[in-house]
Amino acid sequence: MFQEVLGAYGLNVEKLTTEPFGSGLINHTWKVYGDGVAYILQEVNTEVFREPLNIARNIEAIKKYLDQTAPKYLFVAPISALNGDDFVVIDDHFYRIFPFVENSCSVDFVQEPEQAYHAAKQFGKFTRMLGAFNVNQLKPTILDFHNLPLRVEQFKVALENAGDARKAEAKFAIEEIIRLYEIEEQYVHMVDSGALNPRVIHHDTKISNVLLQVETGIGLCVIDLDTVMPGYFISDVGDMMRTYLSEANEEERDINKIAIREDVFAAIHKGYMEEMDSVLSFAEKQFFIYAGKFMIYMQAVRFITDFLNGDVYYKTSYPEHNLVRGLNQLDLLNKYMAKEARFEEIVKQINADRVNDPKKILN
Repeated sequence: MFQEVLGAYGLNVEKLTTEPFGSGLINHTWKVYGDGVAYILQEVNTEVFREPLNIARNIEAIKKYLDQTAPKYLFVAPISALNGDDFVVIDDHFYRIFPFVENSCSVDFVQEPEQAYHAAKQFGKFTRMLGAFNVNQLKPTILDFHNLPLRVEQFKVALENAGDARKAEAKFAIEEIIRLYEIEEQYVHMVDSGALNPRVIHHDTKISNVLLQVETGIGLCVIDLDTVMPGYFISDVGDMMRTYLSEANEEERDINKIAIREDVFAAIHKGYMEEMDSVLSFAEKQFFIYAGKFMIYMQAVRFITDFLNGDVYYKTSYPEHNLVRGLNQLDLLNKYMAKEARFEEIVKQINADRVNDPKKILN
């Protein structure tokens, strides 16, 4: 496979080393290097991305726009094969190659607030730079990816059809999801009222999707652009809240290890709003804190729905895996909501600091 794929790009596989790279869970990724060159080779998971050509068209349209409006911006787009195609297709498998960005690195977990700050700044910058881009040019790469009403409806159907044993096991989680239906109701109201503006949104803002400069840790750019499509800013902000705030991730079984880091929340707000403060409407800014509830709740709903359905979507390692994940997210959500008043204070202080010293970043 490697010889055929790399040959389509004019690369000699005999002079190159190919090894697995990164921690992504969707696509298969390798680093290809040697003979003075380095690339990232990736196979797109077409079980998740059923229309890979939509990905290629989206990236091409964004690249063309940024080349014209921000030619110095580091936009890591795939390299065309010798025949000019975006993908090399072998036995219905879709492969592509990216340039490897030297002196860059990524991290899998937020270890310090500065990392959250630089990541949030890069995701905000990406959306800001595409503020005048016609978002209608982009095609959905995963239909209904962050459609919370759909996820809640799927939960209701799963609950109706689930066996008694599964419902009994998930009793507490089910009660929590129902108790918090207001999160979905608020989302519907926001969308119906026009309070949220469609924008170019990354939709997968985990920390590993930002390249950092090796020596300084400063953010360079965002990567993994397959989920870039029209959406609302709460998706990107919410996913950062969900994946950055607690050192314990969604796989943690001990909920006592789940804790909200206020300094990381502050870093996310500072970084994102330094780029997006002039872009977001007054109404949108009121939903910055809500964004965390939106994404954490939706992920909890999805995990519990899959558990009730018999674990048909997410890969599991043990029988209660999806239930544990769902309870994990519900605990994170409750701890997040308990901090809302404190978050409001933090936002007010950041805004005051910005007025008093616009260049102020982190204490």
